Amino acid sequence: MGARRQGDARGRSRARLKTFIATEGRLDAEAIDALGTILSAGAIVIYPTDTLYALGGLAQNAGAAARVRAAKGREGQKALPVVAASLEQVESLCASISEPARALARAFWPGPLTLVLPAARGVPVELTAGSGTIAVRIPASELTRSLCERAGPLISTSANRSGEPPALTCQAAQEAVGASVAAAIDAGPGRSTPSTIVDLTVHPPRLLREGAVAWEDVRRHLPGVRW
Repeated sequence: MGARRQGDARGRSRARLKTFIATEGRLDAEAIDALGTILSAGAIVIYPTDTLYALGGLAQNAGAAARVRAAKGREGQKALPVVAASLEQVESLCASISEPARALARAFWPGPLTLVLPAARGVPVELTAGSGTIAVRIPASELTRSLCERAGPLISTSANRSGEPPALTCQAAQEAVGASVAAAIDAGPGRSTPSTIVDLTVHPPRLLREGAVAWEDVRRHLPGVRW
């Protein structure tokens, strides 16, 4: 009976959830503005990227980061990745961007390559988990970049409970974390491959997760690095 009540509660929560339907990967300006208002209030949303469905809120909002962690059940010692609309937004989050980082940004952004860089002073510890670094990328999804342009850089962790498979559809994401979010964007099925993550705060750069961009391709764009 308890499990049934919990399932019914989740169903009612999803029914109340404001869902925006993206057509051919796009939302109109009115919908983007409405989502920007929701995010600016500190709420969190489910949204599509060029890889998996993401769960996030404003990167510079400590409360949003805490809500994302609670929704995922993610432990506090793991940092939360971020997406941005432009290099200028990335620079606002970073203490510095090295030449190797800029070379990879030129080669792979917008796209599924996440770079770990030194975090700027003032970036919430709820985001960095005290690591002093930030994992960030500019996604290939025009919709995601439009949302970042309107609201600011966004937390972008997979929209699932920690330890569970990532959500490849908006419905799956809502079933996993929908009880905690204010809105969702449905853009159809997502890709099953996450972004590649490279740590550029160490020398030589280190592969943390191989995903949509092959490690060999990353290394090929860093000819000046001594491996």
